[in-house]
Amino acid sequence: MTPPSLPLLTHQHQRTAACLLSWSNWNCPTWLLWMLWAWLSPAWAHQHSHPHSIKIPGDITLGGLFPVHAKGPSGLPCGEIKKEKGIHRMEAMLYALDQINSDPDLLPNITLGARILDTCSRDTYALEQSLTFVQALIQKDTSDIRCSNGEQPIIRKPERVVGVIGASASSVSIMVANVLRLFEIPQISYASTAPELSDNNRYDFFSRVVPPDSYQAQAMVDIVKALGWNYVSTLASEGNYGESGVDAFVQISREAGGLCIAQSMKIPRDPKPGEFDKIIKRLMETPNARGVIIFANEDDIKQVLEAARRANLTGHFKFVGSDSWGAKSSPILDHEDVAEGAVTILPKRASIEGFDQYFTSRSLENNRRNIWFAEFWEDDFRCKLTRPGIKLDPEKKKCTGNERIGRDSPYEQEGKVQFVIDAVYAMAHALHNMHQDLCPGAIGVCDKMDPVEGRLVLSYIRSVNFNGSAGTGVLFNENGDAPGRYDIFQYQMTNTSNPGYKVIGQWTNNLRLNVEEMQWSGGDRQIPDSVCSFPCRPGERKKMVKGVPCCWHCELCDGYQYQADEFACEMCPFDMRPTPNRTACRPTPIIKLEWHSPWAIIPVFLAILGIVATLSVVITFIRFNDTPIVRAAGRELSYVLLTGIFLIYLITFLMIAEPGPVVCAFRRLLLGLGMCITYSAMLTKTNRIYRIFEQGKKSVTPPKFISPTSQLAITFILISFQVLGVFIWFGVVPPHTIVDYEEQRPPNPELARGVLKCDMSDLSLICCLSYSIVLMVTCTVYAVKSRGVPETFNEAKPIGFTMYTTCIIWLAFVPIFFGTAQSTEKMFIQTTTLTVSMSLSASVSLGMLYMPKVYVIIFHPEQNVQKRKRSFKAVVQAATMSTRLSQKSNSDKQNGETKLEPDRMQ
Repeated sequence: MTPPSLPLLTHQHQRTAACLLSWSNWNCPTWLLWMLWAWLSPAWAHQHSHPHSIKIPGDITLGGLFPVHAKGPSGLPCGEIKKEKGIHRMEAMLYALDQINSDPDLLPNITLGARILDTCSRDTYALEQSLTFVQALIQKDTSDIRCSNGEQPIIRKPERVVGVIGASASSVSIMVANVLRLFEIPQISYASTAPELSDNNRYDFFSRVVPPDSYQAQAMVDIVKALGWNYVSTLASEGNYGESGVDAFVQISREAGGLCIAQSMKIPRDPKPGEFDKIIKRLMETPNARGVIIFANEDDIKQVLEAARRANLTGHFKFVGSDSWGAKSSPILDHEDVAEGAVTILPKRASIEGFDQYFTSRSLENNRRNIWFAEFWEDDFRCKLTRPGIKLDPEKKKCTGNERIGRDSPYEQEGKVQFVIDAVYAMAHALHNMHQDLCPGAIGVCDKMDPVEGRLVLSYIRSVNFNGSAGTGVLFNENGDAPGRYDIFQYQMTNTSNPGYKVIGQWTNNLRLNVEEMQWSGGDRQIPDSVCSFPCRPGERKKMVKGVPCCWHCELCDGYQYQADEFACEMCPFDMRPTPNRTACRPTPIIKLEWHSPWAIIPVFLAILGIVATLSVVITFIRFNDTPIVRAAGRELSYVLLTGIFLIYLITFLMIAEPGPVVCAFRRLLLGLGMCITYSAMLTKTNRIYRIFEQGKKSVTPPKFISPTSQLAITFILISFQVLGVFIWFGVVPPHTIVDYEEQRPPNPELARGVLKCDMSDLSLICCLSYSIVLMVTCTVYAVKSRGVPETFNEAKPIGFTMYTTCIIWLAFVPIFFGTAQSTEKMFIQTTTLTVSMSLSASVSLGMLYMPKVYVIIFHPEQNVQKRKRSFKAVVQAATMSTRLSQKSNSDKQNGETKLEPDRMQ
């Protein structure tokens, strides 16, 4: 019969329980202790033999709390037996007691006894069981109790427990510690690692030979960082151990920085069906967080692995398990493939050879003190013992009793065996030191140690310092914690030489991890990723996700930007462009129009032809300088005009030549000068002809300034305006070169180029040509006005055709030149268009004005003879006759008749 549960207690019993579970007051009133005894007495009276505990007689009794059984299903406190975590650890305490009692130097002439209880891995059940330890400390009033014969009854005094070894789970230790501290019973745990237990104000009688989870959490944070993970999920069994462990991990990771928690979930104490499937589904909401930090008991670990397998996620999650997982085989049994690659942590331990010899020699005959050993025997050898009144299950074989552990069943020493032994020895050393101080020279327990004062025992426990069973020092700090020393394991299936858990590192205040020895699913040695966002490629900046410092989006530094740092893109300087990976800037290549470029070959070809033709005309005119045709063409102005045409062709070479101060100066000077000379000469000619025939209509007096000297003077005056403007330009802005980085700056920076050019903008170029264009337009106007002059007297009509054609060429030039302003080939197109247009206009002038004359001079010299000299009077008569003919022709057309009269001027 177990004591009633707390919710069913009377009001006074509830006050008693509240006192027991109080976290601050440890001095309960006497009447509350009486109420506690009143509550417990019916239950203990019924189970006076303690069928669920092991009793080892001795001079001093130690308590023991072990999870011999797992949690029971709903409604039952206990479930199946736990071979490793329960039986191994409990036998380790029995083994340690045997060793101490047989040691003549440790507690000589004093025998340690024990009262060992099963916690069934449940804190509430463990609390009920642990009340056994305080039974002897409650004073019972038996004055009103009489036997049937009227005499007082003889009541056996329960043994007094001076210290408790245990418990295993942190939640159990916390629950029990709240009771034991009320009665000043020291407690040494061999497996409870919750950081909460380090609070010396609340758990002042609690000590442990294992380091707290705050050290373990730090080690796990170091492991995660060493693996390069920054995005993990956490999973904790509900209770002090799991929740405190995860809280410590989260806190340390937050302080360390660079580590984010994707999901943080708890496993309920009594999970409902399908609960673990929901947990796995929730974990998959952040699939990039493949690392799962798990602080859970082994039963929950097994359920998680099963759920991962059902979800077909074998190999997806990479677990980092706490010491509750450690190097145990039971949590991963039948789920090894899901657990492959799991990294686990365990306080540094060693296999105790003496315990292996002790435990493998246990049998049903020599281990009757262990009341659960028969149950262990059946489970370990998968057989059934015959009992009176119980029918043997035909599906199970019968136990013979001759089976041997390690021979007929697999055996591996449980990881916490060393710490159980160290906990018992720590208690023994404390009692030994206390005995030497209080009972010097006494044999056995002296009066000063009867009863043993709990607070004094605690002070001796905190001051022990000895080499434990594994050769490492056993000592406690002011909070009762052991120093942090951990082994790092990884479960490897593909390690053919030694499959199973393999030590891959250690942690003692800092991590030493052998990454090269790690293996993952399928034997892969590459560390799997567990990151929210993968590193950005070169040239990409991180755009952080608000509230999640480990998550970001990668954005490419586009255009002419480069990656200035991890989070920012900046524009390259105007004369630079980003490197192909956009991590820096590099100088933009500088180009110029090359002679071998297709954009230069055509203009150069036309210019060479034009120069050859121009020189041919000049040479021909010089050779036949005194012939009638040359004289009639106006030798002086012809040479000036041919000079202008030559300069127009010559500018092509200056426009293609590599820019420099000298080249730029000649470009400014000759770009407009050639056209200015050409059209100044033609304008002077057409103006002279126009004035002569206009004057001839009015009088026989010739107009002024029609002599060759006057014509040259007028021409040079017109030219001087262009030259003066250019020299003023020289004075204001000296010629120099620039590199234009905007002209060829397309969206793709790989195509960007800096253009080496003279400091002549499109506007300055048009200004340079504008004067020549004015001369050209004016010349065209006079050519139109002079179209009625007989062709035998002047060159008005060839000049007119020349100007019409030239105007058409330059009208076509304007849209081509300015329409390509946004093109990446702007410099090449505009240079070619300009030079070709100028060469064509020069060629038109040369071809229409001089090629016919050269043709006659060379191929028809018979026509190059002196004709009758015409006086101005004859010219006036011709002009008058031409006017009359024009008027008469218009009159005849109106009457429907047209009559021709012979030209009498011929």
